[in-house]
Amino acid sequence: MESFFRTHAYLVEHLPATVRRDLMDEINWKDRMIGIKGARGVGKTTFLLQYAKENFAPNDKTCLYINTNNFYVQNVGIAAFADEFYHSGGKVLLIDQVYKQPNWSQQLRECYDRYPGLKIVFAGSPVMRLKEENPELNGIVHSYNLRGFSFREYLNVKTGLRLKPYTLDEIISKHTAIATEIFEQVNPRDHFQDYLHHGFYPFFLDKQNYSENLLKNMNMMIEVDILLVKQIELKYLAKIKQLFYLLTISGSSAPNVSSLAQELGMSRATVMHYIKYLMEARLVNMIYAKGDEFPKKPARVLLHNSNLMYSFYPRTFDTHDVLECFFCNALWKDHKINKVGTLCSFLVDGQYDFKIAEYSAKLKSKSKTLFAVNQCDIGEGNQIPLWLFGFLY
Repeated sequence: MESFFRTHAYLVEHLPATVRRDLMDEINWKDRMIGIKGARGVGKTTFLLQYAKENFAPNDKTCLYINTNNFYVQNVGIAAFADEFYHSGGKVLLIDQVYKQPNWSQQLRECYDRYPGLKIVFAGSPVMRLKEENPELNGIVHSYNLRGFSFREYLNVKTGLRLKPYTLDEIISKHTAIATEIFEQVNPRDHFQDYLHHGFYPFFLDKQNYSENLLKNMNMMIEVDILLVKQIELKYLAKIKQLFYLLTISGSSAPNVSSLAQELGMSRATVMHYIKYLMEARLVNMIYAKGDEFPKKPARVLLHNSNLMYSFYPRTFDTHDVLECFFCNALWKDHKINKVGTLCSFLVDGQYDFKIAEYSAKLKSKSKTLFAVNQCDIGEGNQIPLWLFGFLY
């Protein structure tokens, strides 16, 4: 156990200067079982260590960070390790990559029932369906999603400002005043293109090749998050990667599932399930027509965030596709997006018609369409700057 404490102290003491995530203040830390899900690369490990650093001294042995990649943890299991930690005075156990331990959910339940004085905070893949596929955790786990940086968070990192988020209703009704206030402190459009290219994943802060890091993470999302968590045979790995690539280069039209199934040599149902897994891994977003849902085919499949688009060299994406990708990703956290008709790009929350545009457009006075405009500093009326939707969280 002492070696784990030494590793924990080292990691906390050498944690680089990090950006404090808003999620830290949204979690009810009084709960005994907390799950943090998030795509590979968004900073889950750093988040756990930041919590430890903020609340415990580095050598405080009541809190311990572990990774289930450790061979000792893999051998004895989470429950046995927790027993050893608890009886040595432990109170808070931070478990990284929990899904790599067999029967992890049953072991967490055992810990919850046997050690009432122990709090467990675990991090894992977004592909994990904590309650749907692990009923033993129902009623005891409180789960949260750690997302990549919003444009607002990215701006705060680059400028040192403390710009606040706004709700969608605030942006729609007060966008002129909000944008004016923000422009008094910074010109967001000076940073917007950089964010679209490399601002979503926190590892842009590292002095390493961002594109190579991103490509590695994309492959790990498929090889580990999908294959391992969903228990898919390794022989299907190449097919899933091929499907991901075909979806990416298919453009803005609805995916032809029958054609994909024929090219990949698998059933339509299997193709749809693999697309769903790619969505759960935060590689794509599935946009449905109003009233449709899985297992029907989506009306659009977009990459989860615009950074992913720039990793498909030599494939280049239409600017409009990049802007639509940003818009959907910005709203994905708290809002429902549907594809409707041809007059607007998206229907948001069943009530707002949005069209993504490069420049402002004149509309008839009776039109209810809202425009998210790229080449816009401060909007007016139904013309809202696209960058401002990056302030939703």
